[in-house]
Amino acid sequence: MGDVLAGIQATWEFETDSVLIRFERGIRTPKLFSALRERRIPHEALAGVTLSPGKRGTVVLRAEPRPGADPLMEAAAGQLKDTSDPYRLVLPAERETLAEYYADELRAALPPDAGSPADRYLVAAPEGPLGFKAYDGKASFDGSKVAFRWFWTGASTAKWKAGDQSFALSELSGVEWRSPEILDGYLRLLRRDADPGPAQPDQDPAAVVFGLGYGPVHESLPFAAAILESVRTHAPAPALAAARASRRDPADIADRIRHLGDLHGAGLVTDEEFSVKKAELLAEL
Repeated sequence: MGDVLAGIQATWEFETDSVLIRFERGIRTPKLFSALRERRIPHEALAGVTLSPGKRGTVVLRAEPRPGADPLMEAAAGQLKDTSDPYRLVLPAERETLAEYYADELRAALPPDAGSPADRYLVAAPEGPLGFKAYDGKASFDGSKVAFRWFWTGASTAKWKAGDQSFALSELSGVEWRSPEILDGYLRLLRRDADPGPAQPDQDPAAVVFGLGYGPVHESLPFAAAILESVRTHAPAPALAAARASRRDPADIADRIRHLGDLHGAGLVTDEEFSVKKAELLAEL
C-alpha cells in the first residue's frame, strides 16, 4: 500500500506490513493522542476492521486490535471513551467510499490467526522513563523498577507506615488500571508470589490512587502499558533480580527513614514501631 488517509485528529499511513498512525497535536485533540504521538500497528496485531456511521456527517474506520497484542489496550481493559480510542479514525462522510477501500485492503492483509489472542505483545508500548503525580504519591518507572513516593497531604496512614515503595520488574506479574474518569481511579501493581494487598487501593502500598487533576489518562495509562510490556518481555532473571533487590539504594533508605521520622513526630507510629522499622531499613544497606 503506502497511501495516506487523513482523518480528524489522526492520519493513517498504510505500509506493506503495518499501519502507521500519526496523531495531531492541538487544543481539541485528546491528550492521550498527543501523548502517544504515533503508533505503528502491524497487520498481525489486528483482529478485524469495521466501518460505521459516526456523528454529525462522519464515518468511523476502526481497526480492531487482537486481544493480547497491544499493552496499551490491555491496560485500558475497555475503559477508554470512543473519542480517546487510538484505533478509531473519524472521516467526513463524503470519504466513505475511500474508507471502505482501505478497510477492504486491511481485511485482506489480516493474518490467518487474526481471530485468536496474540501470544506476545505486537505493538510497542510508550518508552520510559515515565512518571506522573497521583493523588497520594508520585509514580515513576525507569525501565527496570517502579517506585512510589508518598505525598504527606494525600497518602493514607497505612502507606506512610509502609514507607516509599520500589518494585523490581521480576516482582511483578502485571498491572491493574482503573480510569481516573471513573469513580475511584487507581493503578495497582500485581505482584508474583505475594499475598494480595488490601482491597482498598488507598490502603495498598502497591497502588496509587487518582483524584481530580491527578493521574490523568494520558499520563497513567501509557505508564501502565509500559510496565505491562516490560514485565512480559524484559523482566530480569530471578537470580539477577534477587541480587539487585539485596543492594538497596542508600538514598532511598535515607528517604524512607526520614518519612518514618515524620510519622513518629506526628504521633502516627509509636517509639517501639519507629525503632523496629528503622533497624529493618538500616539492615537493608
